[in-house]
Amino acid sequence: MISRSFSEPRPSEITPKEYYLRRRMVLAVTGFLSAGAATGTVKAASLATRPGGFGKAETPTSLADITHYNNFYEFGLDKSDPARLSGSFHSRPWTLRIQGAVAKPVIIDIDQLIATHQPESRIYRMRCVEAWSMVIPWDGIPLADILRQAEPLGSAKFVAFTSVLRPDELPGQRSGYGSISWPYVEGLRLDEAMNPLTLLAVGLYGETLPSQNGAPLRLVVPWKYGFKGIKSITTMTLMETMPPTSWNQLAPQEYGFYANVNPDVDHPRWSQASERVIGSGGFFGERRQPTRLFNGYGDQVAHLYAGMDLKTFF
Repeated sequence: MISRSFSEPRPSEITPKEYYLRRRMVLAVTGFLSAGAATGTVKAASLATRPGGFGKAETPTSLADITHYNNFYEFGLDKSDPARLSGSFHSRPWTLRIQGAVAKPVIIDIDQLIATHQPESRIYRMRCVEAWSMVIPWDGIPLADILRQAEPLGSAKFVAFTSVLRPDELPGQRSGYGSISWPYVEGLRLDEAMNPLTLLAVGLYGETLPSQNGAPLRLVVPWKYGFKGIKSITTMTLMETMPPTSWNQLAPQEYGFYANVNPDVDHPRWSQASERVIGSGGFFGERRQPTRLFNGYGDQVAHLYAGMDLKTFF
């Protein structure tokens, strides 16, 4: 049986509650949390959530940082582009299709999914391949619970994920940023997808996902680099063979299929030994901390890679 506990984010990783509340007040007064396409921040609906089996009800990285410092190349290259340019993106209506090597292919409406699977609140560390990190309070549904609805066949070994393709709403898809072949695609081994840590997030901070964070549902695999967390998912296809993934297709020498957080395997252009903690800025700038193997979730996931050379299968 896999343990449903893990090493909690240390106090030094978590934004103090009083600082977060003060920052929210300042942002509200200055208009950064107002609705509207000018900032890309649309008023989110509250979610009826329940405490998850992982993490505690602690205050993580501020909502302002989570929603205004992120990568979502469908909107642009800069960290501020997703919040600035996502105001015209429509995340409703939305359906998720599960197909491929399954006994019962299904198409699920996002709001029906949320209504029939009460989202869990979980605090997870998030480590970007660019060597920065956050601690994020996701609200979501275990991916395993959703996949079981389609009854995977014994031949299924992988899950392929496909993101939305809407060039009229996603300026990055019109501009061809980074030579990515749209739509964005990702993949997991089936045992990774069925691990209790793996989550389909539908919200954060108790509200539905903002567009810039992958509305209406995104993949969260906390022991892997953030680019594995495909956003705005439309389709999941169960397969017998390893599926292509966007960054691996673009630069296979830099971005492996597995993308497990590993301080001993550097990116070809920078070290992965440490990470910059977003939101920890002070007089001397944001602090750095050592990177942990599997982002600190080794007790739950190391068995998935027993016998594998993690420098070859990076």
